[in-house]
Amino acid sequence: MPDWIKNDDWAAFLGDAARIALILALALSFLRLGTRLINRSIRSLATRSPLRDSSPRSEQRAETLAGVATGLLRIVVWTMALLLILEEFLNLGPLLAGVSIVGVALGFGAQSLVKDFLSGFFILVEDQYAVGDTITITDTTGTVEEITLRVTRIRASDGTVWFVPNGEIRKVGNSAKDWGRAIVDVIIPNKADLTAATAAIAEEAAALAEDPAWASAVLEPPEVLGIESVAAENMTLRVSTKTTPARRAPLARELRARIARRLQRDGIVAPEETVTTED
Repeated sequence: MPDWIKNDDWAAFLGDAARIALILALALSFLRLGTRLINRSIRSLATRSPLRDSSPRSEQRAETLAGVATGLLRIVVWTMALLLILEEFLNLGPLLAGVSIVGVALGFGAQSLVKDFLSGFFILVEDQYAVGDTITITDTTGTVEEITLRVTRIRASDGTVWFVPNGEIRKVGNSAKDWGRAIVDVIIPNKADLTAATAAIAEEAAALAEDPAWASAVLEPPEVLGIESVAAENMTLRVSTKTTPARRAPLARELRARIARRLQRDGIVAPEETVTTED
């Protein structure tokens, strides 16, 4: 052993290294065990839910919750491990006292951050929306791309990405939850035969529901609700179809096209006239 290494110093170094290695090993073991328990617990709760199923949505929700919980566990475990390692070299008493004072000061300024985290936690637990859902928050509508405890990222139909802090979400509309309604408003001239138009619209809606390409998307038979409004030169008839959320918009577009062609083919609307339909 070189002269510049004293026996006592070498023993102290080995002792410190052994303690640090033990701390790291315990941290890794606890993290691995905790991650496994979190995954099993969350998946067990998902299968015991009254709405349990094996749909991609439920699996995705379980993965999201497990990822968030695992992330929190990782932060806690490595923070504790770091403090224990530092304690081998430093007296943390005065340092922790100073940190606590700074923490109190930061706590007052981080209230909105805590609010975001709590709101994000309940969004995930209550399954208010999930990745892939189309939601409306205030005046922003788009598809959810990512949910964290702090922020929700959604992409609008024009490609714009919006980052919404969870603590600022007071009201959210989810058009992809369980089922939706394809609402089609058909505008026809006042001079048109209302009875013939209603019958033609009903037939086209029923034909769409029986079409094998669309039957799986229609949850209830389409219904012609009748006249929605009357203007000086035209009137609006409304058609409603209960459908699966993912195919609501495509089904509405298909129904619009079929109704427009049928009304023109039957002569209810003249070829030069435009049949306008709206959601």
